[in-house]
Amino acid sequence: MTLSDRQREEAGLLLREAEHRVAPIDPLSALLPCLDLADAYAVQRDNIAWRLADGASVVGHKVGLTSAAMQQLLGVDEPDFGHLLDDMVHRDGSTVLAGHYCQPRIEPEICFLLARPLHGPGVTVEDVLDATEAVAPALEIVDSRIRDWKITLVDTVADNASSGGLVCGAWTPLDGVPDLSVILVDLMVDGERVASGSGREVLGHPAAAVAWLANTLASFGTFLEQGHVVLPGAMTTAPFITAGQKVEARFSGLGPVSVTFV
Repeated sequence: MTLSDRQREEAGLLLREAEHRVAPIDPLSALLPCLDLADAYAVQRDNIAWRLADGASVVGHKVGLTSAAMQQLLGVDEPDFGHLLDDMVHRDGSTVLAGHYCQPRIEPEICFLLARPLHGPGVTVEDVLDATEAVAPALEIVDSRIRDWKITLVDTVADNASSGGLVCGAWTPLDGVPDLSVILVDLMVDGERVASGSGREVLGHPAAAVAWLANTLASFGTFLEQGHVVLPGAMTTAPFITAGQKVEARFSGLGPVSVTFV
């Protein structure tokens, strides 16, 4: 059994109101036990369409659940994805209102800028690298509109893969950086290192996550567009953040990126 049109609309409205009021809700998986993955992506698409009608525009996508630990936690064997909108993007060094988010966390990632489209199925890591114009150090602000992050796969998918924002640093042409799988990162909060990781944490290679995304989008009748950006997944754990904290990620071969929460 799947959701009725009315139930799907209600699920989308609950998430929109939770975001607008900055008031998390109970898990949709508990409120609507028949919610399946197809329904969850439909709820996500409906809410993105609502945002676009309100004036936002899609600038790219994010991939989530790319680490083995997170997949094991949610009992899944593949990633998920969400949309990145222009009103979610912040410049390097920005000051961001923590109170804009329900329960934010932060993740360091390598952001891709596409020089040409990627149409699945059959996209490979080599195809992704050939289509990539540049990469940049980035921080993803992840946020769950589900209370206490008590999420299942369908909860996070419906909630735009728990995406909240993107802070992007300086772009470097792909031919000017080392193998992305060996890039290291230190995640700093108020000057103290809280986590470290490498590109290998992201499905073995960040471009593998982008390839997965391109191939998965094909099943939805869409593709990765020229000029769009892609966040392939976290290189470390994702600590919670609060007002008054400065977060910086220092990437080997790419440089730093930072954001301050007030």
